[in-house]
Amino acid sequence: MNTVDILSISHQALWATFAVTFLLGAVMQHTSFCTMGAISDFFVMSDLSRLRQWSLAIGIAIIGVMFLSSSGLIDVSKSIYTTNKLMYLSIIVGSTLFGLGMVLASGCGSKTLVRIGGGNLKSLVVFLVMGLVAYITLRGFLAVIRANVLDVFFITLNTNQDLPSVLSAQWGIQRSNMHLIFGSLIGGAFILFAILKKSFWTVKNILAGFGVGLAICAVWWISGYLAFIAEDPNTLEEVFLATNSGRMESLSFVAPYAYSLDWLMFYSDTSKVLTIGIVAVLGMICGSAIQAIASKSFRWESFANAEDTANHLIGGALMGFGGITALGCTIGQGLSGVSTLALGSFLAFPGFFLGAYLGLQYLQYRLAPTPCN
Repeated sequence: MNTVDILSISHQALWATFAVTFLLGAVMQHTSFCTMGAISDFFVMSDLSRLRQWSLAIGIAIIGVMFLSSSGLIDVSKSIYTTNKLMYLSIIVGSTLFGLGMVLASGCGSKTLVRIGGGNLKSLVVFLVMGLVAYITLRGFLAVIRANVLDVFFITLNTNQDLPSVLSAQWGIQRSNMHLIFGSLIGGAFILFAILKKSFWTVKNILAGFGVGLAICAVWWISGYLAFIAEDPNTLEEVFLATNSGRMESLSFVAPYAYSLDWLMFYSDTSKVLTIGIVAVLGMICGSAIQAIASKSFRWESFANAEDTANHLIGGALMGFGGITALGCTIGQGLSGVSTLALGSFLAFPGFFLGAYLGLQYLQYRLAPTPCN
């Protein structure tokens, strides 16, 4: 394998990622897929429609990753979600702060990109703030706090933290068999929750669930198979090309914000190269924009007042810190991570819901009419 081959494979992976996320951005724009919206619909209106979209996407992603893994196309043990270190406090605190932030900022990381594509200037500000704070949390002042206060609390497991590995070690059953069993059971349960409600069976709902779930699987395949080199000619070690973490990745929209800003600011530095995460950010915006223009829903939108501005600034900052601390957002942990059946990803779920609930309570309090004296 020579350098030209490696560059060619990297380019293929990046173009494939752009194609997948372009379609994903269009699908999310068309179907109004939004994890924050799903949670707020549930708490405010007791409407489960968008929560079922999210559930269907999770189920499809779990089943898809199960088949990719069982066929030997990817190895989920090589992802950032399945290490043997379970940083429970970071995940709980980070996911809660992210959930609170996404309510204040009118959407999670993926929704922010979709809204930018639709002409929302508020989301552009959220993108900049979230990316900056994410970078500071990765490598700056907040990284020191994160590492010394939260990341010191963890459990080291004897195996990888994905459920099949843990149970395989406990019960003495081959891991691949455990993955097939629990992947089918858990993935099937998420799918059944979505489709058992007859009113859910609309084109938009099915497109949202399958589109998002299959996109997660597609990017796992791109980074874990297409961009995987068993032996780098320079280091003689295995390498996952075009990833910021150096490991197999799927979609997540927090750290890629930071890497996107870093790439834009230091573009002339030849060490700064495009990665799957950066290209995914661009693909989402472009796909959403084309769909918004085609459907004539594109419109410029800005802040209503000072309080609206403050909410979005604070929300973006909370998502930037919380998403890095929790190792992912509602797409990263809530879909990509869960698709690997990682314990940490399931641990993040209560945090997302709790944070969103607190955010919704705060907004309802602010909107409540002031009683007359």
